[in-house]
Amino acid sequence: MLARNWRCRNGELDLIVRRDDTLVFCEVKTRRSRRFGHPAEAVTAPKQRRIRQLATVWLRVSGVRAAVVRFDVAAVEGTRVEVIQGAF
Repeated sequence: MLARNWRCRNGELDLIVRRDDTLVFCEVKTRRSRRFGHPAEAVTAPKQRRIRQLATVWLRVSGVRAAVVRFDVAAVEGTRVEVIQGAF
């Protein structure tokens, strides 16, 4: 893991990890139930744009480079975790 709950004035990135040549920015969404939908549904287009912008800032300030950058969503419902690789 490279970073967890990384923050700057524009927002927060939940998880940043490296898997071989891939740098993964993972948004974690938790719900107790599906009353308000699947947790991944909360990662809307505006949220995706913000995460991409934050990832750009993180890459600039960290100096980390990677051949591939991927954006995942970890959807947590109770004790169940579903990781959607390449979610956006």
